[in-house]
Amino acid sequence: MSSHPVTAGCSSQFKNPVISRMAGFLTDIGLIVKSAAISDKTFLSGLLINHGELWIDEPRLAYPGDVLHEAGHLAILAPWQRQQLNENAGNDGGLEMAAIAWSYAAALHIGLDPAIVFHPDGYKGGAQAILDNFAQGRYFGVPYLEWLGMTIDRKKAILVQGPPYPHMLKWLNDG
Repeated sequence: MSSHPVTAGCSSQFKNPVISRMAGFLTDIGLIVKSAAISDKTFLSGLLINHGELWIDEPRLAYPGDVLHEAGHLAILAPWQRQQLNENAGNDGGLEMAAIAWSYAAALHIGLDPAIVFHPDGYKGGAQAILDNFAQGRYFGVPYLEWLGMTIDRKKAILVQGPPYPHMLKWLNDG
């Protein structure tokens, strides 16, 4: 692959303030984010997962919100799986739903409009349906995040008197 990282993991490496905010958050939670020149065609324009690192080619990035979604794929994996993930996050529907739920929570957590992540050209035309359902508390992917110990649903939150999803107990699967 003819892609080369430029600098390592701090938000100041990006000019776009939205990308900078996302990269800063991702670095803070322990993911490796690098500015990179990506010359090869990738699944999402301007983004590459390279052995667990998220490489961003800012000039080629079509949709900044895709950064959070791809980070969601990394965040839900165990550390050893994360390090092995390369190029494409795969096509497992359960993991895709969990990455969607994670990226929605992350957008809210860092003060971004979730519509930045769920843009009209993504999610096979279903971005608006995702936004509408999540805004009404009709979530999917949360049971997987809960199984990983990353969040709790409304019913459990009432029992333990804690905040439910989209609040996250932890941002990375550590197990």
